[in-house]
Amino acid sequence: MKRKDFIEHVSWTGAGIAWTLSASGLMTSVADARGAKNGLSFVQISDSHIGFARPENPDVVGTFKKTIDDINALAVQPSFVVHTGDLTHLSKPEQFDTVKSMLAQLKAPLVVMPGEHDVIGSPDNYLAAFGSKDAPKGWHSFDMNGVHFVVLVNVFNFEIDGKLGQEQLDWVAKDLAAQKSSTPIVVFGHVPLYALYEKWGWTTEDGTAVLAALQRFDAVTVLNGHIHQVIQHTEGNIRFATAASTAYPQPAPGIADKPGPLRVPSSKLLSVLGYRSVEIARNAATITDHSLQA
Repeated sequence: MKRKDFIEHVSWTGAGIAWTLSASGLMTSVADARGAKNGLSFVQISDSHIGFARPENPDVVGTFKKTIDDINALAVQPSFVVHTGDLTHLSKPEQFDTVKSMLAQLKAPLVVMPGEHDVIGSPDNYLAAFGSKDAPKGWHSFDMNGVHFVVLVNVFNFEIDGKLGQEQLDWVAKDLAAQKSSTPIVVFGHVPLYALYEKWGWTTEDGTAVLAALQRFDAVTVLNGHIHQVIQHTEGNIRFATAASTAYPQPAPGIADKPGPLRVPSSKLLSVLGYRSVEIARNAATITDHSLQA
């Protein structure tokens, strides 16, 4: 990576993330994804929008395939891959069939959650494709190598984005209460958990309750999709990072009349699409965002 490609570098250690923001708008690093020593690594993908058919990206299947191929080509495979929602564009059965068959090509285990585009009208098609008896409503948690992972569904009742609902909030409170404050916590959701840009609905209406419950932990990382771009934010011990889409970009907050697919020159499209690798070792999380540009 040439020095001119870097426009900002912010790093933190201990329970920290190392960030490098490239001119493409994606957070990048000179380091490749690798297995964590005495820890773990995983990959986040988001907003594949299979079924989208507009000039902003007439081949979302192709860019999603490239994403999967790139992940499968990593020298060290991640512990798992998480898709943080909007797997499909219109929640149609054939779109779920396509995305499910493509995700099945991943070498690593898969974790998924719905975005609002996955539950249009009803959650039935999403649940038919990705439902689990262990998580009948989608939200769940799991532990791996000393890290506690929380998977949220903040497209409340599978129709309204940006809300968790009291039942899920009660579950989160109970789940987090059982964890030691020294346990590293990683939270996944689709919509940003904090008020990233309320005017465009880029917030979770009742997310403050979860954030309050996370305050007592030493190291918290919250990873979301939905806004199709990388934005990082820190509040106390909590580090937030939204992810790039594999389908199309959206405008940065406030620079357009409203959110929506953003058309860029075809030669630049792959540079604003991508996936994220995360390595956690000794309670330190290192995030690397990779563009699909060769």
